[in-house]
Amino acid sequence: MIVEQRDYTIVTGRLAEFVKHTEQTGIKIQAPILGNLLGWFTSEIGDLNHVVHMWGYDDYAERERRRTTLYRDAAWLAYLPIVMPLIAEMRTRILIPSSFSPIR
Repeated sequence: MIVEQRDYTIVTGRLAEFVKHTEQTGIKIQAPILGNLLGWFTSEIGDLNHVVHMWGYDDYAERERRRTTLYRDAAWLAYLPIVMPLIAEMRTRILIPSSFSPIR
């Protein structure tokens, strides 16, 4: 298994709006296509206006296939122009669980 960690800094003052769009629309498009949502979080202390979500995949090929499907989905393509202006910075990491990780 691999875990994709997507890490967004949201434009100051727009976090609630971003979360609302995600909850009402975005996650309903993403979840059936991407599959294994491990968590979706906002920050309370430290880096503010920050969102982290993690998705589990069997391997990188599955991730690539699922994300390609997502970016061909008309609903997702219509959703992006609504939320992209709310994102100041995006980072993605692929995490490989260690042999003793409870998620493997």
